[in-house]
Amino acid sequence: MTILKHFIHTQVRFLLFLLLSLGFVLKGNGQVLEGPDPHQMEDAPDLGFKAVAHGLEIPADVEMGAPSSVVWTKENHLVVFNRGPNPLMEFDAEGKFVRSWGQGDYVRPHGMRLDPDGNIWTTDVNGHTVRKMNLAGEVLLTLGKFGQPGEPEDGLLFEPTDLTVNDEGEVFILVGHGRGTPQLLKYNHHGEFIKKWGGAGTGPGEFDTPHSIVVDQRGQIYVADRQNRRIQIFDDEGGYIREWAYKGLPCGLHFTPDYQLYMVSGFAGEILKLDGNGNAIAATGEPGKKLGEFGEAHYMTIAPSGDIFVADTVKPDLHRFIQR
Repeated sequence: MTILKHFIHTQVRFLLFLLLSLGFVLKGNGQVLEGPDPHQMEDAPDLGFKAVAHGLEIPADVEMGAPSSVVWTKENHLVVFNRGPNPLMEFDAEGKFVRSWGQGDYVRPHGMRLDPDGNIWTTDVNGHTVRKMNLAGEVLLTLGKFGQPGEPEDGLLFEPTDLTVNDEGEVFILVGHGRGTPQLLKYNHHGEFIKKWGGAGTGPGEFDTPHSIVVDQRGQIYVADRQNRRIQIFDDEGGYIREWAYKGLPCGLHFTPDYQLYMVSGFAGEILKLDGNGNAIAATGEPGKKLGEFGEAHYMTIAPSGDIFVADTVKPDLHRFIQR
């Protein structure tokens, strides 16, 4: 009976998540929202950027699917993680196509990060795996078992969304995108499970769709607790420190090399620059179908040039913003 109740509970949560998401994304005839919703928009000065075409040279015989995440590597190359037949696509600093890889290795690409050594890490939310790769695309470590959801104590993952790696090489993984229990998992630098914290709820240390995670120079962990409309901050042992509330849905977090924090706010379609207290001090973007308007601002990165790239899973598109 306990197993049945857990199954029913997780399925109901997943259905509610879908309904809430559709409510934010769709209107009337099922199209992407064409204008801003002030109830989800933060009031902040303009960021000082304008949208331009992404400028990537994609070969005619290479398909890019809905972009899920983006990073700039230490080789000054852009990697786009996408939900098409070529999950990982690499471009040089001028936007020229370099290569693609990962074909057949992913069910639903989601988050992507670089570790302090420059390795690429990816999360497959429906494949229930996390992969660590070098810049040649060689898989160095896999956490979880492909297609098998489960608990970390059993060597499994359930819907990993995003991850971060601290300076000591410890790995922090978010799981639970609607069906799995929303938690934060900690591993050592060998990929050995250490501990977990969280669970479903709205209280301190609880989550509802933990979606993005970054670590600062002090080792503090920042989690975009999406459906709870907040960022929660923890120490590296899971101790709750504080939280910041937002009108929209915090989707993707990004630290610059000097630890300036940015956030993209999902269906609100905003890029937000945050201060040390989590306040939005600058913003740009809105929902819609035009250049630079969002279906869902999912994850972002900032190029060495200062250009901002945002992966949009719903429009879908790879957005690029340059300084005015």
